[in-house]
Amino acid sequence: MDIILYLLSLITTGSVAGFASGMVGVGGCFIMVPVQYWLLVSDGLDSTLAIRVAFATGLAVTLPTVMTSALGHHRRKAVDWQTAIPMGGAAVVGAVTGGTIATFLPGQVLKTFFAVLVTLMAVRMFWNVKECLVCPPRQSLPVLLFIGFCIGNITSLAGVGGGVVLVPVLVLLLHYPVHTAIGTSSACLIFSSAGAVATYLWHGLGVAGLPPYSIGYVDLVQWGVLVATTIPLSIVGVKYAHRCPAKILRYFFAVLMFIVGVLMLIP
Repeated sequence: MDIILYLLSLITTGSVAGFASGMVGVGGCFIMVPVQYWLLVSDGLDSTLAIRVAFATGLAVTLPTVMTSALGHHRRKAVDWQTAIPMGGAAVVGAVTGGTIATFLPGQVLKTFFAVLVTLMAVRMFWNVKECLVCPPRQSLPVLLFIGFCIGNITSLAGVGGGVVLVPVLVLLLHYPVHTAIGTSSACLIFSSAGAVATYLWHGLGVAGLPPYSIGYVDLVQWGVLVATTIPLSIVGVKYAHRCPAKILRYFFAVLMFIVGVLMLIP
């Protein structure tokens, strides 16, 4: 593929992903992973290697964004660290487990898992999560560890942050206020994303046929371009989020996610 077209595709993808992240609070992996995958395959990379590289690189791109988000929520006292730390610790174990499994699974299985999860995420965005204002939060350690472990597995096996799954769980099952759930989810996702990226880095060392300038399964060229575009555009998205109807924005990106999920199901 022509290098100019390759870079323009990444710049456009990073811009849309960053804008979506800022506008409606969804992670950009649902946009980045498919485009990364299609670019790598069109460049001649084996499809199984391509989906692993897309997962690892996409998660590496979202990691600084999640850290920034968690810091912002912490400053607003919207992170419950008594929940985030044990859940995050279990998420690391889950991410390492899921990432290790992912390095042995065929690419089509990983693609299908990603597509199904993104499609479910799209359906979830049409559903408003309402908090229970009179229910005290539940902080059972075994439950937190189990949820964290599951989120870590999802992060590695599907190449997405998992916040769209974790926030409803915290609100509906554990009765956290919505804002606290979002902040705590962001903090937990630092652990799961870091664990997943580290696992893909480790298992990718020495693997033949990876793109040039890769460390493990992380493609540094894609990572650099996407980070340079997602972070500034997420700031722009936040500004515009307060000027546009939230419901329309949420539905727009839900439809986009649904289309992406269906396209990724096509062999």
